[in-house]
Amino acid sequence: MLIQFVTATGVLAVLTMVPGPDMAVVTKRAVSAGWRDGLRTVGGITAGLLVWGVLTVAGLAAVLSASATAYTVVKLAGAGYLLFLGVQALLQSRSSRSRTPAAASAAPRGNPWRTGLVSNVLNPKIAVFYTGLLPTLAPTGLSPHTGMALLVLVHAVLTALWLGGYVLLLAKARAFFEKPAVRRAMDRVTGVVLIGFGLKVATTQP
Repeated sequence: MLIQFVTATGVLAVLTMVPGPDMAVVTKRAVSAGWRDGLRTVGGITAGLLVWGVLTVAGLAAVLSASATAYTVVKLAGAGYLLFLGVQALLQSRSSRSRTPAAASAAPRGNPWRTGLVSNVLNPKIAVFYTGLLPTLAPTGLSPHTGMALLVLVHAVLTALWLGGYVLLLAKARAFFEKPAVRRAMDRVTGVVLIGFGLKVATTQP
């Protein structure tokens, strides 16, 4: 069972480090508002994973991943939210040209924790990932529900550590990212990336 658990943790660690919408959302928030808001966003994303974990253990996520209609509804809602964040970042990069340095460094609107939570909860791929992969990784020495719940907690911890460390790394280069030209460039890049992820989510299949 220990070997299975270590193997599962390794698989989850690799999947956690693959760049995706969560990292793009965290980048946007951390660069625009600082490391504290970045960490709050990570907290919201981690909470979103726990929500999906509860739904998975309860069996509701399996219903979502099996229903084409339900999957499409959540998929389009998630894609729409990522597109909204992306367009917001692009508009912010344009408006920052005419703002004073103090105004340009003001925190973006919206609660960062809620931003992370919503972006993660509206990602139906998490439901497919949890219901399709976790059962195959769960240690056989535990009940299926216990094994999956344990792996959900592991994934949440790995995500918090990875994205939290990424936010702190960005904070080390805060002086660089606070330069107006760099901030505008980062807003544009993250905006385009978020829009790209939104279109990808909207066009992918279960």
